[in-house]
Amino acid sequence: MTTIIAPRVHDLGGFQVRRAVPSIQARSVGPFVFVDHMGPAVFEPGRGIDVRPHPHIGLATVTFLWSGTIHHRDTLGSAQDINPGDVNWMTAGRGIAHSERTPAALREGGQSLHGMQTWVALPKPDEEAMPAFHHHPAATLPQQRRDGAWLRVVAGRGYGEESPVRVFADTLYVAIDLDPAAELALDDSHPERALYVLDGEAQLDGADIPAMHLVVLDPGTRPRLRARTPVKAMLLGGEPLDGPRHLWWNFVSSSKERIEQAKADWQAGRFGSVPGELESIPLPTR
Repeated sequence: MTTIIAPRVHDLGGFQVRRAVPSIQARSVGPFVFVDHMGPAVFEPGRGIDVRPHPHIGLATVTFLWSGTIHHRDTLGSAQDINPGDVNWMTAGRGIAHSERTPAALREGGQSLHGMQTWVALPKPDEEAMPAFHHHPAATLPQQRRDGAWLRVVAGRGYGEESPVRVFADTLYVAIDLDPAAELALDDSHPERALYVLDGEAQLDGADIPAMHLVVLDPGTRPRLRARTPVKAMLLGGEPLDGPRHLWWNFVSSSKERIEQAKADWQAGRFGSVPGELESIPLPTR
């Protein structure tokens, strides 16, 4: 029996983010412990995204866009625009801080934005890995086009292809674009899977799927996704986590004590500074 999850909606000042994981129905799907759908949004001239520096531990962040541009900076000195179809993979490991902003040059004429940001919990042996940042241009991702379907393997493996993005556990993360009336059998090669429909009217084995919802799929099945209108979706999952994870603010860990240490480190400035940034997000009070 599939489970359909309605995400919680957060309004970030005219810009909506829908959070489907974690939820009561799904604390995680494979290694994914956090699934955010950003937009779609169109910013007025002069406006954009401005996420001040903030810290992470014990996870990797994965950013993938259908439209718009985000400029990433971090404490390693990385400075990188992510454009539609690219992948930004940031391994936080023992600790990193980063900012995300709309590039200044793109604010003047207004900017659209639509994409997904997810967090992947690192396996216990890798929770304290060295922080790292990797950018993969759109042209480097495996792609398949067939019968009105366009598949891009963002991370991990799927549909017989493997992404160049380095992952720490067996991962499924495939961007799906379907033309009207196109059909696609969903890859069944991973034990935990979910489908998030970002846009469009879709059916799964003949049953309507609400747009902007997450469908948790039964193991071992190959349901058919059918587009009634143009559809954008993300198929995600992988192998189950190697134990429970604690999430607090931007921290993920198998240890509550490690999260307490991360709180103290952020307050004390021990994560380092992000070049070009003069402010940061303070530690929440609760």
